[in-house]
Amino acid sequence: MENIFNYTKTELENYLVNKGYKKFLASQIFDWLYDKKEYNFDNFSNIKKETIQFLKDNFTTDFIEMTKVEEDTDVKKFLFTLKDGQKIESVLMYHNYGLSVCVSSQVGCNMGCKFCESGRLKKVRDLETYEMLEQVIAIGNYVNKKIDSVVIMGIGEPFDNYDNVIKFINLINDPKVLEIGARHITISTCGLVPKIKDFADLGLQVNLALSLHAPTDEKRKQIMNIAKAYSLKEVFEALKYYQDKTKRRVTIEYIMLDKINDSKEDAVTLAKLIKDYNVYVNLIPYNETKNIEFKASSQKQIDIFYNTLKSLGVDVTVRHKFGNKISAACGQLRSKEI
Repeated sequence: MENIFNYTKTELENYLVNKGYKKFLASQIFDWLYDKKEYNFDNFSNIKKETIQFLKDNFTTDFIEMTKVEEDTDVKKFLFTLKDGQKIESVLMYHNYGLSVCVSSQVGCNMGCKFCESGRLKKVRDLETYEMLEQVIAIGNYVNKKIDSVVIMGIGEPFDNYDNVIKFINLINDPKVLEIGARHITISTCGLVPKIKDFADLGLQVNLALSLHAPTDEKRKQIMNIAKAYSLKEVFEALKYYQDKTKRRVTIEYIMLDKINDSKEDAVTLAKLIKDYNVYVNLIPYNETKNIEFKASSQKQIDIFYNTLKSLGVDVTVRHKFGNKISAACGQLRSKEI
C-alpha cells in the first residue's frame, strides 16, 4: 500500500482521475493532510464514505516513528525509526530568522568522508520521498510551529538519491503543502559532478552548498573519497555550469579540522581556488566524536583562517556551533543507538 505523502498534488490528481474520481478530490485530501493536519481518512468529513473506503484500501498515512529526542538550548535532535526498522536522524535549529530543519536523505552514506560519523555506517538504502517529508512534518507538529527553512544536509548524499530529493523539494515548496520558499531550501553535495549539472538544468531557485573541506586535490583525497572520483577541476567546472545557468551564489562548506586543513596557507590556497566564482565560504567548527580520530580546530586557528580569507577579499562566515550538549555530529545519535 502506497504512502500518500509520496504523492505530489499533480501525481495524486492523475491517479484519482484514472480511477474515475474528480480532480478536485486531490485538493480536498491535501487540505486535510497539510492545512488541517488530519491524518485519519475517516475524519475527512467532506468526502463521501465510499471514497474514504477507496482511500483506505489504496493509501496509508502512516508516519515514521519519532523514537528519541535530545534537546539543547538552540537545537533539538530527533531519531526516527522507519517502517523497516532502519534509523535516521534530523535536527531542528533555532535561528534569529526562524526554525530550520536539517533532514536525512539516505539510511547511511556511501561517500565515506573520513571525518563524518554518517559515513562510518555504510548506506543501507535511499529514503523515499515521504520519509523525508515526514521528518519535517513531524518536527513541525512536535514544536507546534511552522518550519521556515530546510537544509538537506543530514545523513546521506542528496544527489545520490536525486529523484526522491527533487520530488521532496517540490513538495515542501508547494503552497498547498508546507509552503517553504525555494530560497529557504538548501541542498548540500560533496561534489557529484553529473548531478550538479542536472540540478542546474532544473533552474530551481533552491540554494546549493558544496562540501569542499580542502583546497587541493591531495588534501581532499585524504579526507573525502569523492575526491578520488572527481577532481577539483571537474567540480568547479560543474559549479561554473551551475552558475552560468542559474546566476545563483553557491555556499562553500568548509569543516575546520585541526592540523589537517586549517593552516593560513590552506586559507590562501582556498582564496585562490574560488576567486573567480560567485561563492561565500561557511567555516564549520567540527563536532568531535569518540569514534573518529579528527579533532576540532582551535578558536584561535579558526580566527586566523577567517581573517586570512577576509584580507584576501573572500566573503566568509563562521557557522554557529549547535548542540554542544547533545549528539551534535551528523549521524552520531543514530550510530549510538545502533
